[in-house]
Amino acid sequence: MITPAPEIDVAAFDMMHLPADFVPRAYDYLAALRAHDPIHRNVDGSVILTRYDDLVSVYRNPDIWSSDKKVVFKPKFGGSPLYEHHTTSVVFSDPPDHTRIRKLFQAAFTPKALAALTPRIESLIDAYLNELADRREMEVVADFSFKLPVEVVCDMLGVPSSDRIQIRDWALLILGGLEPVLTSQQFDAGCRAVEDFKAYLRDLLAHRRTHPDEAKPGEILTALAEAEEDGKKLTELELLHQCIFLLNAGHETSTNMISHGIHEMLRHPDQIACLQADPNLIESAVEEILRYHAPIQINNRRALVDTELSGMLIPAGAIAHLMIAGANRDPAQFPDPNTFDIARRPNRHLSFGLGIHVCIGNTLARIEGRIAFAKLFDRFPGLQLVAPAKLSNRVRFREVKELQVRL
Repeated sequence: MITPAPEIDVAAFDMMHLPADFVPRAYDYLAALRAHDPIHRNVDGSVILTRYDDLVSVYRNPDIWSSDKKVVFKPKFGGSPLYEHHTTSVVFSDPPDHTRIRKLFQAAFTPKALAALTPRIESLIDAYLNELADRREMEVVADFSFKLPVEVVCDMLGVPSSDRIQIRDWALLILGGLEPVLTSQQFDAGCRAVEDFKAYLRDLLAHRRTHPDEAKPGEILTALAEAEEDGKKLTELELLHQCIFLLNAGHETSTNMISHGIHEMLRHPDQIACLQADPNLIESAVEEILRYHAPIQINNRRALVDTELSGMLIPAGAIAHLMIAGANRDPAQFPDPNTFDIARRPNRHLSFGLGIHVCIGNTLARIEGRIAFAKLFDRFPGLQLVAPAKLSNRVRFREVKELQVRL
């Protein structure tokens, strides 16, 4: 006999005191909020937004909704290294700083630059799959989905292969600081990771400046240090923290996209059959994977002025929690939103954000996903789940900790 899931008490829902079963039942909670209280007020005065149109409105009005986190993070982080990092990163800044810093990074993500990366991505995936040829099983995260994105982004910044596991460890600790609630141990570990990461990058940059001949094609570290926008270079702190952000965001979200994609495809063998029958579906398959499990589940904005959203007054200073995972399953935008359909069109999901803060690496992530899924399911057409994916307890990022499959 199946025990029915407990009813969801929307009125009692609070972002700072999430229910114990929130991660496994996230989409149930978000659906209940969207249906019964789509602009939900938390005890602290912040609001939770779950409707697609409301998120679009916020994203498209950066003059009303600020991404800058100096005010928001001061009570949480004080003057700590975590505060320094998360308030210097381009993703948590407003124009004009956001505009200036983003322009300096755009050269690494032009169509020409990304086209040059494609053969490298293909050769990396071929190498990973060759390593698996004589295996009967693999653990997807360690053996496949983590390897590709971290290799690509570390190549861009000239990080040696031997250091890439350390990069992953620092990234998890720093990004963990963005969770709604932190323990003192998580806070301390995140602060140490920021300081260690900065020291590492200082040494890496110094080495590259004295040994420029060691730089590989496509490396951007030295170019970022010397680049100017409106006659201004990045300060040392800006450079270090943008590199930390690029290394963190450049692999964490793609790792989870690939892990979730493999999991969902194996849970839906009919969709694998569709892809095998029509390989041209690979682009829409990646979009559906991104919609179905947004790698970043939550964004935040702060109201700069009194404003109205869907008829509700939001006072200046209020924090809005943008539940991307809820908006991506809004039936007003996506018919039958809980169905995983790789042929879904249109599919204007919000997994990369929207507007001036749209993810600068979104095209790279899509390229990685298309090549990874196409090659994996072509090489191992009989791939099977051994057990359902194990998720971490993180809320902002939907992280697959372990996924065992049979080759």
